[in-house]
Amino acid sequence: MFPEADKGYSYEDCKATADWLMAQTDVRPTVGIVCGSGLGGLADMLKDQVAFNYKDIPNFPQSTVHGHAGRLVFGTLKGRPCVCMQGRFHLYEGYPIQKITLPIRIFKLLGVETVMLTNAAGGLNQDFKVGDIMIIKDHLNMPGFAGNNPLSGPNDERFGVRFPCMSDAYDRELQQMAVDVGQELGYGDLLKKGVYCVLSGPSFETIAECHMLHKLGADAVGMSTVHEVIIARHCGMRVFALSLITNQAVMDYDSERKANHEEVLQTGKQRAEQVQRLVSAMVTKIERHNNDV
Repeated sequence: MFPEADKGYSYEDCKATADWLMAQTDVRPTVGIVCGSGLGGLADMLKDQVAFNYKDIPNFPQSTVHGHAGRLVFGTLKGRPCVCMQGRFHLYEGYPIQKITLPIRIFKLLGVETVMLTNAAGGLNQDFKVGDIMIIKDHLNMPGFAGNNPLSGPNDERFGVRFPCMSDAYDRELQQMAVDVGQELGYGDLLKKGVYCVLSGPSFETIAECHMLHKLGADAVGMSTVHEVIIARHCGMRVFALSLITNQAVMDYDSERKANHEEVLQTGKQRAEQVQRLVSAMVTKIERHNNDV
């Protein structure tokens, strides 16, 4: 028996939760969406909704952050079956990393094939502006460098292999699809591509840390997403992720600007509609592509 089994992370626990959810709804999602700070409106676009509060779902953690609603919403997006996490979990909330990523494994057991993740991030790349949408092409996993990886501990082969490849973590076809869809929607000027760096938070980065991360190749920095991506790829799901650049990281000691969560939520509100349109248009194309294959 796995030592983590008693903590609610085992295959059996995930399966029990997935079975419980499938008994409550007829929706069989093939796309799973995770909403970042201020971007929970994506879930509101789903038709024929069946929603569950996290606190009512067996084994599920609970969201403690303002701007994260804490609901799992099933429904259809332009006729495509989806499940949407309205609110995610973060290391800084005090959860073990395996608990943060548990919903992604439940997605897999629900039949999800493609995971789409959104987040709010600080811009390190000086060419990025607040309100830009960055398609994530790769990541830097800082907590992972320090030994905090969601795959630490015994591996259950029913989920995936012991040593999963991460050089293709972000599906290149889906990245190109996002560019094409963005152009069609007239978002060409907003869309960027870049590398996302995850830190554990909750304190925002120091100026020295921002300089270091930028030198290492990071274009944006945040406190989520990467752990979920690792688990999704371990489970064999396709991954697309984007960052909404909600603030410019402070890189100058003479600057009066200070990073704050209100600014993050405000930008999320202003750009939410564009992000929702981009994601929903992609869902339609993903489903079509899956049916063609």
